[in-house]
Amino acid sequence: MTEKAKNKNLQEAKTNKKDEFYTQLSDIERELKYYKKHFKDKVVYCNCDDPRVSNFFHFFSYNFEKLGLKKLIATCYKNQDMDLFSQNNSEQAIYLEYTGDKNGNNVPDPNEIGIKKLKGDGDFRSKECIELLKQADIVVTNPPFSLFREYVAQLIEYDKKFVVVGHQNAITYKEIFPLIKDNKLWLGYGFKGGAGHFINEHYEDYATATDRKEGMIRVSGVHWFTNLEINKRHEDLILYKKYTPEEYPKYDNYDAIEVSKTKDIPMDYEGVIGVPITFMDKYNPDQFEILGNDTDVKDGNLHELKNHSWKGKFDRGYIEGKRIYSRIFIKNKKVQK
Repeated sequence: MTEKAKNKNLQEAKTNKKDEFYTQLSDIERELKYYKKHFKDKVVYCNCDDPRVSNFFHFFSYNFEKLGLKKLIATCYKNQDMDLFSQNNSEQAIYLEYTGDKNGNNVPDPNEIGIKKLKGDGDFRSKECIELLKQADIVVTNPPFSLFREYVAQLIEYDKKFVVVGHQNAITYKEIFPLIKDNKLWLGYGFKGGAGHFINEHYEDYATATDRKEGMIRVSGVHWFTNLEINKRHEDLILYKKYTPEEYPKYDNYDAIEVSKTKDIPMDYEGVIGVPITFMDKYNPDQFEILGNDTDVKDGNLHELKNHSWKGKFDRGYIEGKRIYSRIFIKNKKVQK
């Protein structure tokens, strides 16, 4: 099965709510170790996982004192069942609040966790969940991929800091890309090998035998999206290649050169460069300027990039008549001659 087909099946499963995808504790620990300084005296909200079995709630409750948290809140959509895969069949949901260890054993005991009923189903868009969101400083969770646009829009509307899981294809969404371009959102450190294993019972896993894990599904192209400052975002990408017209052809329809791999960006080129969306994993706003993407050209926002003698479409870049994958257009701010 092709990667495109796998992702299509994943999206359909998410959209139809056939099952749930839960993030491994090891993946959460691996990413959040880089954000520790941000959590001191903060209220953290996990609003897309069953709080009683969520690894996000587990991580923050067991590290509450170490991180210096003020409060931890967790809600889940239509779930009061202790079963991890509850099928979201309870119309009324609950939420948990934890304000730290009370008996000195540094463990979040059940009697220290406040369990409260919600009036509604716990949907993150509901009025009562938005009221909980207003209390929060930082939101950390794995939201439904099919609702990623709407989910991030809500976080931006309420001016929240966040670290959330999403698919790298979201980079090209019309609702997401402008946030990246305007430095309101960026990629975190990422999943090991660019793929995540999510806890799952019902969805067929197409991973190879060597990369299959019992009770889990392997999803490639997943990433962490955040607006919290991290060191990675200001590390220069080391460039070593020099520009030649032979190695870096121009697009038929854009005034820009094609670079199919981020590591091959020429260090001495001053003009516009087309790069794949995987470039965003290495993007440093101090080193590069993002001009836009294919959609911007198509929508008429980057007139200066258009080759007006081109008679074909401006839906993507073309080289010798061959359509290229989606590209982001950048300029190097630190050209080395």
